[in-house]
Amino acid sequence: MLQKAAFLKEIERRLVSELMKNSHRSDRELAKALAVSQPTVTRVRAKLEKEGVIKEYTILPDFKKIGYSLMAITLVKLKPSLTSEIAEKARETARESLRKEAQEVFMLERGIGSSYDGALLSLHEDYESYLDLKRRLAQFDFLKVSETQSFLIDLNDEVHYRPLTLATLAKHLLTLGEPKSK
Repeated sequence: MLQKAAFLKEIERRLVSELMKNSHRSDRELAKALAVSQPTVTRVRAKLEKEGVIKEYTILPDFKKIGYSLMAITLVKLKPSLTSEIAEKARETARESLRKEAQEVFMLERGIGSSYDGALLSLHEDYESYLDLKRRLAQFDFLKVSETQSFLIDLNDEVHYRPLTLATLAKHLLTLGEPKSK
């Protein structure tokens, strides 16, 4: 069951939004952008880090320029006869596999929709690298590999409608908790 997200206070939302746009800025720069004091930014940032609202600071590179040509969204289906013990073993196997070696998979989550149980997002140098991931997925005996579906995005395509960025999501974050207009 989906739970409603807990809303952040306005200053927390605004700070997270600013950090999503550019986490490289100093607390002094953020304070100026938010029109609050630098100690307020430092205190709120520390609180959000401690609570796990801010999980990491990173960059978002141009994946094409660093060597990837494909992004894949792959939907997976678990075999229907899995007991809870086998399902937990399957989750641990997947987590361990991702921990052991460098992986092109940057998100693996379970969920619901279109009769699938999970999705993974991955980046690939080329189509062969994508096929290699599909071969490795076939080794997991708890997946119905024949019913795995992928949507491939050509990063070399000249037309991009809204490439992956957190800046657009940062703008939306500022609207959370506001009354919906009709």
